Amino acid sequence: MKLKHLIFIFCFLSMGCTRNPKEPGYEFMPDMVHAVPYEAFSHNPNTSDHKTLQLPPEGSIPRGFMPYHYGNTPEEAARAGREVVSPLETNEKNLARGKKVFETYCLVCHGEQGKGDGPLIPKFPSPPSFKVQPVKDYPAGRIYHVVTKGTGLMASYASQITQEDRWKLVQYVQTLQKSGGAQ
Repeated sequence: MKLKHLIFIFCFLSMGCTRNPKEPGYEFMPDMVHAVPYEAFSHNPNTSDHKTLQLPPEGSIPRGFMPYHYGNTPEEAARAGREVVSPLETNEKNLARGKKVFETYCLVCHGEQGKGDGPLIPKFPSPPSFKVQPVKDYPAGRIYHVVTKGTGLMASYASQITQEDRWKLVQYVQTLQKSGGAQ
């Protein structure tokens, strides 16, 4: 680079500097300092209600969310068992994740093998074993419904476990249902 180019760049950059701290100097990129868009909660003269942050249109679904249109009754649980199907294929990776989710959320009540003998049980009513009727024959959709909506004394885990992880948990619970004999 030539000397005259370096002198020009130095002079150009030094124009924005000043010894007086009350003077801001020159703004070379004013859009970086003074934002063009409205702030989320600021007054907006371009909308009918003068709010910048608008409600989503009615019926819109958040990205990555799938609605679940089943109630919290035994009839709805049975209907979910007939209608809801897992979107995931059963494989070792999904089963490993399902086991991890089971150990985190379910083992404390259901026990290591799903027999309803977890460490919390002496102090809390025993949940049914996964290995006895009718639970042994629950289809994947019904198990998913129970985890999503809860049943009896079991609360819903929809807010703690993502939809995808719930399906992986279902796969793992089904392997526990099939393993070993009835209790």
